[in-house]
Amino acid sequence: MTEVKLLSGGNPQIAKGDGPGPVKAWLDAAPDWRGDHARRVDELVSELVPGVQRAVRWNSPFYGVSGRGWVLSLHCFTRFLRLTFLNGAHLSPPPPGPSKDPNTRYLDIPEMGIADLAQLKDWITQAAARPGWEGF
Repeated sequence: MTEVKLLSGGNPQIAKGDGPGPVKAWLDAAPDWRGDHARRVDELVSELVPGVQRAVRWNSPFYGVSGRGWVLSLHCFTRFLRLTFLNGAHLSPPPPGPSKDPNTRYLDIPEMGIADLAQLKDWITQAAARPGWEGF
């Protein structure tokens, strides 16, 4: 297997692709605790979103629902794993991190882990039930 290059902040450089294969490659390459947290989020999405669609764009895995668009993506930074809720401003309550995009909200997961698992599950469920981003 070819070693994956880690970009700034430890984010894996994975070629654009659709389906579970590119996302699995990203998850396998995500470093240290950020990879552990990313795999846990992937498991939660699999559990909570029937028929979830996966893709990698811009070196980040995206999760979506057929006919509703893309609702969540992941990205590694040095001090946290960022979950981007592409329709997060419409969730109740919205995830805490603001964005320049009025529809998007962030949840940054630090090394210590997911602070409120029940809330994260609720956000994932809410996001999957709402229209998402149709960007690609």
